[in-house]
Amino acid sequence: MQTSFTIMTNGPGLYDFTREVNLWLSEAAQDGLLTLFIQHTSASLLIQENCDPEVQTDIAEFLHRLVPPTTDPSMHYLTHVYESPDDMPGHIKAALLPVSLSVPVRAGAMLLGRWQGIYVVEHRSAPHSRQVVAHLS
Repeated sequence: MQTSFTIMTNGPGLYDFTREVNLWLSEAAQDGLLTLFIQHTSASLLIQENCDPEVQTDIAEFLHRLVPPTTDPSMHYLTHVYESPDDMPGHIKAALLPVSLSVPVRAGAMLLGRWQGIYVVEHRSAPHSRQVVAHLS
């Protein structure tokens, strides 16, 4: 089984799409391994805590401090600066974080931990439409 999810983003941060994946899997009602893959080079996927929204805020802030925009003097060495100040930093963040995830599924339900959710991590400032491909095998 395969499908894709469109996740609309509005700037840097973590965007939870666990509910959408759960809905799709519930129709399958089967065991297997779910693979998720994001089709972009400046966004990532992450399994992270879904209880306290401060966790998502802190992760986004940490990533911003770790890899600031090219307008920051510490990033003067970057040469790919044509699109916008957040483009190359977005590529670097996507290289550091996963762009695919594997999650076991039993009877159409992901076997995530109690406080885990699935997120698109947006690394760019402008709104984007991100595509995530899902494959259940």
